[in-house]
Amino acid sequence: MFRFRLLATAGLLIGMAAPAAAETIYVTNEKDNTVTVVDGEKLAITDRIKVGRRPRGITFNHDGTRLYVCVGDDNRIDVIDIASRKVVDRLPSGPDPELFVLDPNKRRLYVANEDDNMVSVVDTESKKVIGDIQVGVEPEGMALSPDGSLLVNTSETTNMAHFIDAERHEIVGNVLVDARPRVAQFTRDGKHVWVSSEIGGTVAVIDAATKQIVRKIGFEVRGVKREAIQPVGIAMTKDGKRVFVALGPSNRVAEVNPETMEVTKYHLVGQRVWNLAFSPDEKRLYTTNGVSNDLSVIDLEKDRVIKSIPVGGAPWGVVVKP
Repeated sequence: MFRFRLLATAGLLIGMAAPAAAETIYVTNEKDNTVTVVDGEKLAITDRIKVGRRPRGITFNHDGTRLYVCVGDDNRIDVIDIASRKVVDRLPSGPDPELFVLDPNKRRLYVANEDDNMVSVVDTESKKVIGDIQVGVEPEGMALSPDGSLLVNTSETTNMAHFIDAERHEIVGNVLVDARPRVAQFTRDGKHVWVSSEIGGTVAVIDAATKQIVRKIGFEVRGVKREAIQPVGIAMTKDGKRVFVALGPSNRVAEVNPETMEVTKYHLVGQRVWNLAFSPDEKRLYTTNGVSNDLSVIDLEKDRVIKSIPVGGAPWGVVVKP
């Protein structure tokens, strides 16, 4: 009996000592035509996956076993198998796909095609385009409401956020925002959509029901010229209490309090920060920096960058898998 208890206790201690599985970070590199794989525990590169030309937007499929990657210069979506780390399939799109969003309840992928002013609706099972939605000039940002009923697309040249009925594939509202809107992001409750305007230098907070702008958030960084502050990527915590905005050539990420809509701090990162992704526990924020060719790792508890990882030529998109 004593020996059994001793073995059981030892087994329990070994189980307690085992480290939790670390996340894996995937980064698209526009100029290298690769997706870099980074170990979240060691913060070291473990692989580079060759994909089509000019990869930008990146997202997981429903069960997290595959990655979808927009390869703009090849006018398609590459599909990467997570286990083998190889491109195993391709999906159609319109010309120059940039960003997309996957319906959480269906097998539809909504793709913004920059060169034909269309949003393609792609069935990921049949691998066919099942619909096209005419939008403004140079569509880019894509967001879907939590219930999957409302789609938002931003058009860079038209300077609009287009609200689209996801079932009927029809525009139900247009909201004029500041110059060159890039990313759109719904809040967790679906009540608001945040839209970044790169050249306008603002983020518009839009009421999803009324299609009215309720607040515009501006940014000021001491010692940085106004024209260098260019909002692009947006990331929100699950509890909705913290929002982070990538500010492009200013080399900063702004942290915004969504209750007051005020900037609380700026994080200095690499050069030309594009997009953002949280670690699963939201204690870290990863940023892609297109000019310094690296990934910045922000420790959100220490409020500082703890590492910069060279990942490839012109890193752009980033996602994290637990």
